[in-house]
Amino acid sequence: MTAKEDRRASIKLTTVDDLFTTEEDRKGQQKEQIKDIPLSDISDFLDHPFKVKADDAMLEMAESVKQYGVLVPVLVRPKTDGGFEMVAGHRRKKASELAGIESIPCIVRELDDDQATIIMVDSNLQREHVSPSEKAFAYRMKLNAMKRQAGRPSKENAAQVGQDINGKYSVEILAEQVGESRNQIKRFIRLTELIPPILEMVDDKQIAFSPAVEISYLAEKEQQALLETIQAEDCTPSLAQAQRMKKLSQDGKLNGDVILGIMTEEKPNQKEKLTIPKDRLSRFFPQDYSALQMEEVIMQLVETWYRRKQRERDHER
Repeated sequence: MTAKEDRRASIKLTTVDDLFTTEEDRKGQQKEQIKDIPLSDISDFLDHPFKVKADDAMLEMAESVKQYGVLVPVLVRPKTDGGFEMVAGHRRKKASELAGIESIPCIVRELDDDQATIIMVDSNLQREHVSPSEKAFAYRMKLNAMKRQAGRPSKENAAQVGQDINGKYSVEILAEQVGESRNQIKRFIRLTELIPPILEMVDDKQIAFSPAVEISYLAEKEQQALLETIQAEDCTPSLAQAQRMKKLSQDGKLNGDVILGIMTEEKPNQKEKLTIPKDRLSRFFPQDYSALQMEEVIMQLVETWYRRKQRERDHER
């Protein structure tokens, strides 16, 4: 075969069917297909920041999956070494495991790392309850992905500004998307600098958000010393105390003894209070009695009881 004949043979002629295929048909052929994939072939997203717990809500989901199956397909992407990585649908996957189902309907989509990260974060932030630590790591992951998509900095300008074509910073775009201020986004991301036990206390509402942000500026060794003091003294830092520790840390003057001294100071909000609802007491008093009048009567009764008990103890001696 001559070179000319070889070129002719390699030319693929358009068929009649191809000529009369509509644009809609061609798009339909390119649409993503849904297929069942074994759970064992799907790994979790790398460094997935959202917790998947076997709590009551998860058990309810598992029961629903057992009865009706997974109604909304999950989103996965192919892995270079085989198998798939979950992008959106970790809770549905867990519910399927608990329900004893071996495969799950999946949309398979080719995504790079940054595209997958953004979709993963966005799909999980829609949940009703998202803990501070989940937001912290999710915001950090998405912001870094957005910055990379906006373009890497040149060697001459090492600062990664992460601006889009309209000149907006990535953190501004993220703030608009999630309904937070730029400053609040940065404050959440600061929480990722906390050691895990303190971050867990923030999630459990044992440490308030604002003091936690200030504590995040402490070195790891200082945070560990603070944690030991919290556990030993059964107390948590106020915003003022956290700010003082941050300043002392920046000045190189913070250590375990200083932390202990600050944390053992009595705070007004740490004074123990006894509160009895008025409706529990009202049946013992006239209707026109105020809360203050009730308190005075109760204190008189307590004093009378205390003096009687004191006389009894003296008599026994």
